[in-house]
Amino acid sequence: MSVQEEYMPTELGTIKIADEVVAIIAGLAATEIEGVAGMSGGLAGDIAGMLGKRNLSKGVKVEVSGNKASIDLFITVKFGARIPDVAWNIQESVKKAVESMTGLEAAKINVHVQGVSFDTAKGEDEEDDYTE
Repeated sequence: MSVQEEYMPTELGTIKIADEVVAIIAGLAATEIEGVAGMSGGLAGDIAGMLGKRNLSKGVKVEVSGNKASIDLFITVKFGARIPDVAWNIQESVKKAVESMTGLEAAKINVHVQGVSFDTAKGEDEEDDYTE
């Protein structure tokens, strides 16, 4: 992810929005969608997770050019979720969040499904039913 900041001139000065800020907004908006098991951050994200650091931009790549942002999200979906619906809902949610919070236009929002999570409530129920 780029460390570059975007400068938007105004009458009173300039507004600087770092790519990391846009990535955090997009990541949080994506994880709120039903059917998303989590973000896929690759090796660097896994190492940060093992060290106990929560990376809010995990699984998100942002490129800002002018007032347009291109966003790539790498996700894991829950088993049984309809992938096209989940991806569409992510695109809509991320677009709304980024545009309303930053004023940038979300020109592209690409959703990359990296895997399927098979964690089910059934496995949790089996543990709860166990008594000594």
